[in-house]
Amino acid sequence: MATDVPDGFVCSRCGEFHAELPMCFGAEFPDYYFSIPINERARRVEIAESLCVIDEEHFFVRGRIELPVLNSEEIFCWNVWTTLSKDNFIQTNTVWNDPERVNEPAYFGWLQTSLPGYPETLNLKTAVHTQAVGLIPRVEIMDENHPLVLEQKQGIGWPRVVELVEAALHS
Repeated sequence: MATDVPDGFVCSRCGEFHAELPMCFGAEFPDYYFSIPINERARRVEIAESLCVIDEEHFFVRGRIELPVLNSEEIFCWNVWTTLSKDNFIQTNTVWNDPERVNEPAYFGWLQTSLPGYPETLNLKTAVHTQAVGLIPRVEIMDENHPLVLEQKQGIGWPRVVELVEAALHS
């Protein structure tokens, strides 16, 4: 039996009613970006919508962690950044607009986004799975000791969705 997205919620943190329950949150930049002084970013950082290079030696791609919502067709997602090796970053760019890119093997990376509502997620091991053209990669967490791995594999209920939304809205 599938359940629909709730029609809003009362936030336990601010006490306000939120009419919508957002199902996706994202980071605009990889965490490493914030270690670059503001006055040096224009010179040292190259960033596009889903790709980032810092100092011509640190390579990042934006991807999506998907958490299935139990008894539902819904997916809660985090848009995140992960590292790639230089070779994998070059390959990603090479096949970026190629429909055959879905046949690429998963790339190894380190998560470069801290997610609210979890123990620290920065630098968790990841597998980056290339998707069809127009879709950002799917990111699979590989650190078996982190609760995000279980939620990614087993799914989450609506109360946990609300908890994550509250954490994201108030982080």
